[in-house]
Amino acid sequence: MQGNAKIPPRRIISVVPSQTELLFELGLEAEIVGITKFCVHPAEKVKNKPKVGGTKTLHLAEIHRLKPDFILANKEENTREQIEELQRFYPVLVTDVNTVSDALAMIRDVGERVGKAQKGAALVKKIEESFYKNGAASAHTVAYFIWRKPYRVAARQTFIHSMLEMAGFQNAFGNLTRYPEVTETDLQTARPDLIFLSSEPYPFSEKHRHELQEICPSARVVLVDGELFSWYGSRLLKVADYLKELKQKLGLQ
Repeated sequence: MQGNAKIPPRRIISVVPSQTELLFELGLEAEIVGITKFCVHPAEKVKNKPKVGGTKTLHLAEIHRLKPDFILANKEENTREQIEELQRFYPVLVTDVNTVSDALAMIRDVGERVGKAQKGAALVKKIEESFYKNGAASAHTVAYFIWRKPYRVAARQTFIHSMLEMAGFQNAFGNLTRYPEVTETDLQTARPDLIFLSSEPYPFSEKHRHELQEICPSARVVLVDGELFSWYGSRLLKVADYLKELKQKLGLQ
């Protein structure tokens, strides 16, 4: 089911953190009546919004209580079973974002669905213009870690992979798909120039940086902001400046 573009929704529930932030960026606030416990941005605006569980553990009874007229979900972030149940009662837009281009198209689409088409288009233009300033591509290969015990990396057919390409990097595990488990031997065989340890979904810290450095001493191991590599909403506005600082830190520009 899809929302009616002619009559903007007045009671919106967003069950994806990056898309919740996008809705606020588009100028919605009173219309947002429910979010997940993982929707943490913008902090000052989400703190008092009703919570409807986690992205994969939605409290359907609470959603029914809030009587939404539009639900914003995502194919990867939410569970198919729960979303299909909600689709029996409400208009649900299920986004599917695997590339930067997908993200920009999603922003336009969401803007149109919630009656903020002009703001959505303007936001996309602003993001695109910021990306043009990203600079030249790098020949450096990157292993982007999202999990520990077991180690998991972001490979191709993921938004993170698309972000790495947009940033000018080459994915050291680009021959694999999705979020494969990798061993210490796999890492040593791949011989990445850089290892990025994401702040989410696993909260990598300094001690893990040393751990990976011992496994792959020839690589440069750094902690990176997972939100800026994996949130595909309005947080993309912050990406260009972050990448510039990251590359400067790594001595790549």
